[in-house]
Amino acid sequence: MTSARSARPRPRLRRYGIAGTALGALLLGLATLPPTATAAPVTHEAEAATVSQGAVESNHAGFTGAGFVNYDNVSGSYVQWNVNAAQAGPATLTLRYANGTTTNRPMDIAVNGAVAASGKSFAGTGAWTSWATTTVNTTLKAGANTVRATATTANGGPNVDHLTVDSGTTQPPTGTTPAAINGQLKVCGTKLCNRYDKPIQLRGMSSHGTQWYSQCLTGGSLDALAKDWNADVLRVSTYVQEEGYETDPRKYTDLAHALIEQATARGMYVIVDWHMLDPGDPHYNLARAKTFFTEIAQRHGSKTNLLYEIANEPSGVAWSRIKSYAEQLIPVIRAKDAETPILVGTRAWSSFGVSEDGDESEVVSNPVNAANIMYTFHFYAYSHREEYLNTLSRAADKLPVFVTEFGTQNYAGEGSNDFAMSQKFIDLMAAKKISWVNWNYSDDERTGAVFKTGTCDAGGPWTGTGSLKPAGVWIRDRVRTADDFPTS
Repeated sequence: MTSARSARPRPRLRRYGIAGTALGALLLGLATLPPTATAAPVTHEAEAATVSQGAVESNHAGFTGAGFVNYDNVSGSYVQWNVNAAQAGPATLTLRYANGTTTNRPMDIAVNGAVAASGKSFAGTGAWTSWATTTVNTTLKAGANTVRATATTANGGPNVDHLTVDSGTTQPPTGTTPAAINGQLKVCGTKLCNRYDKPIQLRGMSSHGTQWYSQCLTGGSLDALAKDWNADVLRVSTYVQEEGYETDPRKYTDLAHALIEQATARGMYVIVDWHMLDPGDPHYNLARAKTFFTEIAQRHGSKTNLLYEIANEPSGVAWSRIKSYAEQLIPVIRAKDAETPILVGTRAWSSFGVSEDGDESEVVSNPVNAANIMYTFHFYAYSHREEYLNTLSRAADKLPVFVTEFGTQNYAGEGSNDFAMSQKFIDLMAAKKISWVNWNYSDDERTGAVFKTGTCDAGGPWTGTGSLKPAGVWIRDRVRTADDFPTS
């Protein structure tokens, strides 16, 4: 048995960024309803829009329609489209652009006069004839809407080809989804409780790192997660290092925004996972965490379907160090969002210290000085045996615990599955109403990724079990079992 978790090895598959992926096609419907017909995306050419301080040109190949808009090199130049929506609801805006420079040309994207994406990145595409796309998720009103893309620097904007509006998402009826039934969650004693003050258990899946596997988070795959798997919660893993947030904070914050909106439209809960891993001291990324969670909480704090996971897997530091990090970050979040539960990572890769020869007593005797928080526990059943099971059981009797990551394999999420040991954890978590999220909803080559390698590149199939590895079949069955959400 391996007693400690090492940093998870990097995927050996191809990496993907946000631009040019299927992310812009994310369409989330209702988890408990059969598929419904959706409106086809509508393309609005830039040359037919209202242009301020720019010109319609056609001297760079690859555009659609009759041309594109070349922004003047001035802040405040813009293109504005008139967009008609058949009904009110969420929509995905996809802007097609080219930037032949090496300098980012950010723009504010406003919908009906309100900024939906501030300083949206429009990075260099390599040439003026190389076109890319970027997405913004928003809400449209029924009837006439305006979408404006305004340059925010003296360089002006990129060349903009067109705007595509996909408003095919169906809003869930009230009271039929996990988030609609349970509403705003809160910590009550050692349990996670719904708006009726009743303890509940959420079950769902974690994404892999969004810097690598955004192609696994498509409309089809997320539709399957909500409708075919009947998941209650999606954990959005924003890696801080490993080619993640620190390389382009704007891109990965926008990606988190997008996935939050999609899950909200579907009626699922969302764990916003600050996936710090190496360095293991969370203080290393404290400034970044404050920036990230300030924006997330400011934009989404009025929602009732979020949980903030502020430190994925601290390691190599004392519990007091993790506690001090939490006590500096939590007030920053609370300044923007007073109600959303906050999940605090524990020592030794969120094992309550077991993987570094500790136990839960260090947290019990010295808890974080904050209200409405839970502590996270991670396990990988092939490596983490009865000692971890017993620690989780004891901890859950004294502390509010959320298992935000687990697998049926070894601590690296690979190798043989131990379904028998995993079932012991599942049974314990059901008995004590400990919410859980499984790692991971991707087609990474390791056995812990639920989809067979190549599924995401092929665009599915997502439903059923044909594209699932053995671990995927096993965990899907356990996510799909009936929820118990008491309302009285």
